[in-house]
Amino acid sequence: MNKPNKQIVILIVVCFFTYIFHNGVLVPDIMESRNIVTAREMISDSNWLVPTMNDVLRLEKPPLPTWIAAAVELVAPDNICAQRTMTGLAATMLVIFFFLFGSFFTKDDRYSFISALILCTCYNIILMGRTASWDIYCHAFMMGAIYFLYKGLTLEGKQTGNFAWAGLMLGLSFLSKGPVSFYALLLPFIICLLIFKKGTLKGKMGPFLLMIGICIVLSSWWYIYLIVFHPEKTMAVIDKETTAWSNHNVRPWYYYYQFSLETGVWSILLLVALAFPYWKKKMDNAPTQYLFPLAWMAILLFVLSCIPEKKPRYLLPMLIPASYTMGYIFNYWITKCDELTKTDKKIYRINTIAIAFIVTLIPIGIYIFLFAKGHISLLPFILLSLMLLAIAFVLWKTAVQIKPDGFLAGVVVLFLFAEIMLMPLVGKVANNTEMQSISATRDMEQLDDIPFKYNIANGEPRIEIIYAAYRKISPIDINDAKAVNDALPFVLLTYQDIHEEVPEDILNNLTVTHIGNFDDNQRPKNSRRYKDIFIFDLTLLEKK
Repeated sequence: MNKPNKQIVILIVVCFFTYIFHNGVLVPDIMESRNIVTAREMISDSNWLVPTMNDVLRLEKPPLPTWIAAAVELVAPDNICAQRTMTGLAATMLVIFFFLFGSFFTKDDRYSFISALILCTCYNIILMGRTASWDIYCHAFMMGAIYFLYKGLTLEGKQTGNFAWAGLMLGLSFLSKGPVSFYALLLPFIICLLIFKKGTLKGKMGPFLLMIGICIVLSSWWYIYLIVFHPEKTMAVIDKETTAWSNHNVRPWYYYYQFSLETGVWSILLLVALAFPYWKKKMDNAPTQYLFPLAWMAILLFVLSCIPEKKPRYLLPMLIPASYTMGYIFNYWITKCDELTKTDKKIYRINTIAIAFIVTLIPIGIYIFLFAKGHISLLPFILLSLMLLAIAFVLWKTAVQIKPDGFLAGVVVLFLFAEIMLMPLVGKVANNTEMQSISATRDMEQLDDIPFKYNIANGEPRIEIIYAAYRKISPIDINDAKAVNDALPFVLLTYQDIHEEVPEDILNNLTVTHIGNFDDNQRPKNSRRYKDIFIFDLTLLEKK
């Protein structure tokens, strides 16, 4: 096995533990609930082309990630680990294409491997890779498209195969989340190609047009279908989504000034990597291996900042060029380890000692949040602390002695240790251990085939509740006696005692059976995310 293949195998192993191992610890969040509820209804309603969510058309998101979720639901129903495994595989695909592109672009496998390890350990990548939502898919496919596109533009000959693969990846990216990755990742990349004069279309216009054609066909067929069969609702959704970019979650242009925090442990390193005047003097191939990803990242941040709608997770694509930029700094430290100046050593130690110091403090956090609260006993606490202190010792040693390759390996080991040993314990702190979930109603035989409804005056329940119930919860006007009688029997979800929400003259004609009080808050009671909207009553209403 040659060196690049060995590096790919190592990356796959790291990705497995980073994105897939112990991925069922945390309860599903709102984005996961939306995706999986829509996938369930695709199956239950046998409607794969016109998605619904709680029986309401769900056309805002392209269907590919939901199709994947539905396929998983067919094979492994109600299995959040299986759902998250698919996004973990998408994150792994992103890392592999990232490595392949870096190796081809720079002809330096070590630089690309270092950059890929940094990408694997970035906070936002880990978060999205362990979450069964849409974001990771579009950027993973786009990274593949960029890899094949660049090969097609730079290799000799027509390169029909590479352009065709690029078109396929572009289309799949669009089917995953529309034009998001085209704007956030591909556009800045193309601008950089033009600035640095990389690649040519000379003699390749035919294959290039083939790529465009494949992309257009894959990207548009589903939307054409919707416009033909559901024109009014489709246009309303398109207008809604377009408007959202300008008036939903509107933030000032400088909102992303804390962009480096999205890398997590590498925040300081990313800021250091931005010191262009300093690094340009020290790098032999700066235009290829440093300036290109730096410009790519800068343009990416600029185009994202131009959009009024801003969210931290929108910075996910920034981590791709950012990891190349940071990877080159690390590669420089490794290559020039014996030639570093005093300033170089200070910069290296500022980055590494800060991380080593934080790791040293983790056992204190384990004591406060786990041992002191009775989540773990004394022996596991001691063993975990000793292992963490051993990792911290290695990090301190490699930081002080200027051994960047050993430090990077230590950080990777730290993350693997966290995913293998600490992740199961995180659930004890982050999850609501006192949750009385509506999911318990699945095992109540008396509720089999009984529809669930909510008081239309209260608004639709949170999607997390619908996900946990594993059934649709439809609206009803409880002040309308005829509507109530026609719908009987049904289970009514209320946020107050049923006698306070339903008129007594209606209740007097019904058999009322209280099912129970439920709390579907995913976070503990002392959390700021603990909300009353997840606490409710269920009551079975039947004819007398």
